[in-house]
Amino acid sequence: MQTPVDIQLIGPEVAIRWDDGAETYYASDKLRAASPSAETQGERDIFGHQYGGNGPRNFDGVQVTGWAQVGNYAIRFDFSDGHRTGLYSYDYLRKLAADA
Repeated sequence: MQTPVDIQLIGPEVAIRWDDGAETYYASDKLRAASPSAETQGERDIFGHQYGGNGPRNFDGVQVTGWAQVGNYAIRFDFSDGHRTGLYSYDYLRKLAADA
């Protein structure tokens, strides 16, 4: 697993430099839309019924206002719309960058 060595806000983007030398850039609104939180993605009960995840998908103008590293595996971003519950694992962040 690659880990971040530097995280910076550059205008409307979050820039991450990883320990393997790679640099990835994430638009704040796209990062907000990709939040892995139950609020954004929903969650399933043991019967497969999904709850939540029906909120807005357009986050134009939403900015990252801060972040905190969680253990040795994830980052929690603070967004200007008040959202701050999604834990973005390092692997998930790398996957988002590869899929962009």
